[in-house]
Amino acid sequence: MRQHGPGPAPAAGENARGDLPRRRVRPTSGVMDIRQFIPPFRKRLPRVAVVRLHGAIGATRPGAAGLSDAALAPLLERAFRRGKPAAVALVINSPGGSPVQSSLIAARIRRLADETKVPVHAFVEDIAASGGYWLASAADDIWADATSLVGSIGVISAGFGFAGLLERHGVERRVHTAGASKSFMDPFRPEKPEDVARLTALLEPMHAVFKAQIVARRGAKLAEGRDLFTGDIWIGAQALEVGLIDGLAHMVPKLKELYGDKVRLVPYGIRRSIWRRFGVAAAADGALGAALDLAEERALWARYGL
Repeated sequence: MRQHGPGPAPAAGENARGDLPRRRVRPTSGVMDIRQFIPPFRKRLPRVAVVRLHGAIGATRPGAAGLSDAALAPLLERAFRRGKPAAVALVINSPGGSPVQSSLIAARIRRLADETKVPVHAFVEDIAASGGYWLASAADDIWADATSLVGSIGVISAGFGFAGLLERHGVERRVHTAGASKSFMDPFRPEKPEDVARLTALLEPMHAVFKAQIVARRGAKLAEGRDLFTGDIWIGAQALEVGLIDGLAHMVPKLKELYGDKVRLVPYGIRRSIWRRFGVAAAADGALGAALDLAEERALWARYGL
């Protein structure tokens, strides 16, 4: 007879039907994990982007020499953002120039440094004067050679007066203006006291902006009780004494000291036209324009005996 009622209990590991449980198989993508075959990467060596800032500062004609915010913008972007540099080094050799362009370039450097959290070091070669020092002040620290010229924190306006020159050569100059100040500081007319007063009223606020920049960037590093904003210049060791620089050092050994002997230096510079590379600036830019640029820049360097 058939026996009714519950049968024997299933053995351990069996289900009610006596079957062994199925193993759960994880789904796979069918792609072999090759990471196990890749050797570990070596530690990446630190790299420092080196930006050379050489020459007079000012908005220039396309293809002409000089430092301007428009020309330096793409270069600085690459220096700060390409390859995650450990730092950016500014190599400065400039007698100054336009206060507006100096302010724009320095502000761009600080903005990029803050956005990328990359430290900035400035190294002065022959000179960082006037606008050149404005650029240096954008760095976190400034280093110079013992014989570098540093400072000239002031604003200058220079020109020539040709009053009487045209008359002596029988030339009549005709000037018609709408507005009392439109012929302000006309070089072919005698200098007027009211024009000089007006010019001084323009220069002094520019000087105040320059001073504010240096105080904001150098702060407590500046020597107390010293008027550093007279337009005077100092040689390396003197500049260190008054707090305009942080020490006497050259770029390569200083960067090795800061980032190790194996630090990699990556240079960045303004691309010059093929004509200028071969010294044919007049052919590329026009003889008169190139001559005027050269004369103006030469006058800036000559102020410091360079």
